[in-house]
Amino acid sequence: MTNFQYFKIYKPYGYLSQFINHQNKRKSKKLLGELVNLPEGVMAVGRLDEKSEGLLLLTTDGKFSNHITSSKIDKEYHVMVDGVITPEIISEIKEGLYISVEGKPYKTKPCKAAILNDTSHIIERFVRDERHGPTSWLSVTLTEGKYRQVRKMTAKVGLPTLRLVRVRIGNYKLETMKPSEVLPINY
Repeated sequence: MTNFQYFKIYKPYGYLSQFINHQNKRKSKKLLGELVNLPEGVMAVGRLDEKSEGLLLLTTDGKFSNHITSSKIDKEYHVMVDGVITPEIISEIKEGLYISVEGKPYKTKPCKAAILNDTSHIIERFVRDERHGPTSWLSVTLTEGKYRQVRKMTAKVGLPTLRLVRVRIGNYKLETMKPSEVLPINY
């Protein structure tokens, strides 16, 4: 019997969700393998792009990876946007929007969205000076994960994403973790 291993990490801003660089064009990119020393064969479950941060699950179990990335498991993101979120914008996001996926129009599935008033759980990181205008936060929970989907959705409603933090994947939560922190999880 194989003993699979499971971890959660707070992926910091500026890192790719991978441990080994297989592409020449990414030679100067920072990888998770530079932050932490994990057992051989550990892979990221899903992805967060370089400019996104937050919860990322890691495992040596391919079946676990497939289950977590399926549409059965929802993912929650807390998103700082450029501008002020209104109830009308929240309704648009909830109903689904047309975004571009691989150069073709794609309508996102209905999702959960809400204005986020308390961001005390999010570690502060300088994004931009206040003189550049108001920012606001929202929570978006998806059951799908198209490439840069949340960023495309907020741009579509006229509020570009300034910061994106994944706080939950199914029952696994970021909670009080700090950037680069790794914790074992039971599955």
